[in-house]
Amino acid sequence: MSRQVSELEAVLQQLIAEHRKLQTYLDAHLEAMKRMDVRAMDESAVLQEASRIRIVMLEKQRRLLAAQLGNLLKLGANPTISKIAAAFPARGPQLMKLRTDLKQAMQAAQSGAVVASRVAGAVLGHLNTALRLFAGAVEKAGVYTKQGVPKVSARIGVMEAVG
Repeated sequence: MSRQVSELEAVLQQLIAEHRKLQTYLDAHLEAMKRMDVRAMDESAVLQEASRIRIVMLEKQRRLLAAQLGNLLKLGANPTISKIAAAFPARGPQLMKLRTDLKQAMQAAQSGAVVASRVAGAVLGHLNTALRLFAGAVEKAGVYTKQGVPKVSARIGVMEAVG
């Protein structure tokens, strides 16, 4: 059983490290959005996706190890880290510390993702507005000034057009 607990600790440490990497990728993505650096945004997005895939794989390992320990200790189908730590008093404090560190790393990554998504939404909103203005200017062919601003002709009312 000690082997499974050691493996669980190792998986928890890997999960913590991977969440911290994800946080750095999210920060890099946010900085790239601020600079409007499309290449850096793409690179960061690829790294984020790879990190998310590794997190999913590590989470599957963690659940498997927890289930194995739960079956050996007769704790039930989905034992928590707290229950496993209580079953192993010698390793309990280390497991609880890893649990706390993992929660903090997950919350930091989550808050970074929320900020990045809000910035992305704002940037897309501005881009959408700019494209609408551009499409409106292109739609109305006319004469342009030296500064590149289209001259807007006065509207002709219905009565003036008939008369």
